[in-house]
Amino acid sequence: MPLHLKPDLQLSVATAQAIVDQAGSEHAVAAVSRLHGGEIAAVYEIAFVDPASSPLVLKVYPDELHWKMQKEVTVIGLVQDRVSVSVPRILFSDDSKRLLGLNFTLMTRLDGSILGRLETALPSAQKLSVYAQIGGLLREFHRISMEAFGYIGPKGVWTAHPTNRLYLTHQFQRKLNEFTERGGDAGLAQQVADHFAGRAELLDACTRAVLCHNDLHAGNLLASVADGSPRLTGVLDFENALAGDPLMDVAKSLYYLDAESRQAVVRGYGTMDRARWSQTLDLYHLYFVLELWCWMAQIGNGQRLEQLTLDLTTALEI
Repeated sequence: MPLHLKPDLQLSVATAQAIVDQAGSEHAVAAVSRLHGGEIAAVYEIAFVDPASSPLVLKVYPDELHWKMQKEVTVIGLVQDRVSVSVPRILFSDDSKRLLGLNFTLMTRLDGSILGRLETALPSAQKLSVYAQIGGLLREFHRISMEAFGYIGPKGVWTAHPTNRLYLTHQFQRKLNEFTERGGDAGLAQQVADHFAGRAELLDACTRAVLCHNDLHAGNLLASVADGSPRLTGVLDFENALAGDPLMDVAKSLYYLDAESRQAVVRGYGTMDRARWSQTLDLYHLYFVLELWCWMAQIGNGQRLEQLTLDLTTALEI
């Protein structure tokens, strides 16, 4: 059965007021509205009667992925005050299920507009400027060291691995098993496995795990434009964060971009300090196509699978 994501709640002002009261606020709630959010959690804005009081954001997690709440609290704690853009401040998190029946966090609302919407109106030079800033922001994340390679869970690194190659070997095998179990072509899976095995030594060049946002794209970034210059103002959604190779994070950010935007991100990131870094990005790209195929199959989005299968075949030719 597919996962049930993005809880569809009709939040009343009274319920929002109860949540705000739990956080220790004395402000009166005026309205609740649905906000743009990722694929997993439902996101709401809570506005107050007093116009001088800044709105807050309520993020509600589906029960099947309830642990993502504590993970996000943990990762925000790692990032707070360590990057040059704003990060939400958690005011209250609740896993009691008493007020909503689901886990949720109440956090500050950041200034700026979602970059994915803003960028459509930007001239090319301004768009490339902001993508160079994304590269710089990635570099800031990668200054945060982690104790092991692996996916981050509620309290830290889950499935910790001592080396990058062991972590990615585990991940490729796990996703290839899932690929075939969910109906993917076994012959294609073997091709992917062989391709990875022939290039796995590339992963040995990364000897230190760093914090990777693992989803740093225009939908998870806020920006504003002042005097004709766009500027990143905030970063959101830490649900997919992992401890790994910084090039893995760069590859994930490049995944959906056109060639010019990819070049801007790489330019903003700066020197890679890694031999064969371009080939390493290609290997991570293959992994992300495989991972996305498995995710779309898991959530029941079968319409994407044919194209992603073609993308896997294309990635094998790089």
